[in-house]
Amino acid sequence: MINKQIKCLFGLEVGTQMTNKTRNHELNDAAAVAAHYGEPSVLAREKTMTRLDKYARQFIACAPFMVMATASADGDLDASPKGDAPGFVRIIDDVTLAIPDRPGNRRVDGAYNIVATGRIGMLFMIPGMNETLRVNGRASMTTDPTLLEQLLAQGKLPVAACRVEVDEVFLHCAKALVRSKLWDSDRHIDRTEFPPLGHMISEQIGADDLDGAEAMVQDSLKNKLY
Repeated sequence: MINKQIKCLFGLEVGTQMTNKTRNHELNDAAAVAAHYGEPSVLAREKTMTRLDKYARQFIACAPFMVMATASADGDLDASPKGDAPGFVRIIDDVTLAIPDRPGNRRVDGAYNIVATGRIGMLFMIPGMNETLRVNGRASMTTDPTLLEQLLAQGKLPVAACRVEVDEVFLHCAKALVRSKLWDSDRHIDRTEFPPLGHMISEQIGADDLDGAEAMVQDSLKNKLY
């Protein structure tokens, strides 16, 4: 009895109990997930298409922004924002898209992942619209001059292009954006609540020249968008 009291006093017994309780609440396999969430509605289950229909085409043509997700051979994940004028992702045909890769910081995490696994997921967004469009497929990187010419912007070619063969495409409901009120300008923060990007990254990596780093950021935004 004394040993048990001592264990409880120092959290040992409680810790063991909490660990067991935590394990009991884990969803560790598909059966557990299905049992917890239940069956999807007919609309949710049947909405996945394998080709771009008129609504998917219209959505992509109107979207100035999307998030591109990729995975490495080791399973490391990356989600990268991509944006330009509406329709910057070009529709080649009902099953093929082309994404321009404009000048950036040359980390090219997505490109490395694509040449390793050839898998891609995209989430298209249109300002003012709460619904989104999701596209999953197989991707490859190319410098084909004929394709790059079709992705010309501000008189300049992209550095490369990502060609996507569509496997899945479907519309996603508005709940996430309704909850977040993403497009509500009254909810937007004052940018000065955060330091400039160059300052933040300099602090994160232990660099001293905060202003020099921010000058590089601003020069890139002004002179190297395309």
